[in-house]
Amino acid sequence: MNSPKKITLFAMTEKGFAFTKNAISKFGHLITLVVIGQDEAISNDFSAEIAELCAASGVAFTYRKHFSKMETEYAIAVSWRWLIAHPAEKLIVFHDSVLPRYRGFAPLVNSLINGESEIGVTALFGASEYDRGAIIHQSAKPVSYPITIAQAITQIDQCYLECANAVLEKIASGEPLIGQAQDDSKATYSLWRDEDDYQIDWSLPAAVVRRTIDALSAPYRGAYCRVNDVPARILGAVEVEDVNIENRHIGKVIFVEAGQPVIVCGEGLIKITACISEDSGESLLPLKKFRSRFS
Repeated sequence: MNSPKKITLFAMTEKGFAFTKNAISKFGHLITLVVIGQDEAISNDFSAEIAELCAASGVAFTYRKHFSKMETEYAIAVSWRWLIAHPAEKLIVFHDSVLPRYRGFAPLVNSLINGESEIGVTALFGASEYDRGAIIHQSAKPVSYPITIAQAITQIDQCYLECANAVLEKIASGEPLIGQAQDDSKATYSLWRDEDDYQIDWSLPAAVVRRTIDALSAPYRGAYCRVNDVPARILGAVEVEDVNIENRHIGKVIFVEAGQPVIVCGEGLIKITACISEDSGESLLPLKKFRSRFS
């Protein structure tokens, strides 16, 4: 049997933490270094947790800003969004979709907003074009709605662990990693998201608005809108049965139930159950003024 191949692991977020914890527990002898990413756009990027785990386990680690060069045969990237300079056949990427669908950015968030029936993870080789490498292993789970992004991350962690074990067991045994080419005819792409994409589009059906709010909830900052010109984050909402509206002006409050406003969408209605001021972080509920507009 060949000697184990050493690995540099690039990890961030809760998914990266779960992956690192499993990898250290079962395959710690393979890991030479853990490189930790940081993301100020989310409430908890799990960089501190990954660092504490590595320190407690005696595994060397550094932060991305201090990383200089690769010194191992394999590089593995989990929940990573930066380029890694390493030979493609030795770079293994874990991607939050069942490829070839949702190549690109924020695949889990976009899958949930679109109401996909399953979510999953693909382990694949690196490639010159993003997410087009040969597939090493895949794992998927059915998903039902409503579901928040936090709940989806917990579900998809199991897919990460299944893919991780499949890949790391082969590396540990010295077996060659074999990938299968993707069917490009079935490929779809998932675009990057920025602050503008937090904005709620009330012209969409209520079901899509609800899924958007859930998909942008913690650990993200929350879907954005203005409540009577006050910048706000919507942190929770439920669909409400539609009524026949003669002048369907989207974004207007039609009912207030126990201080919680019901908003007119392009199709259907949404009741806001949690809403805070962008500036102060204080709750804007119960709604103080019935004649309110969410824009």
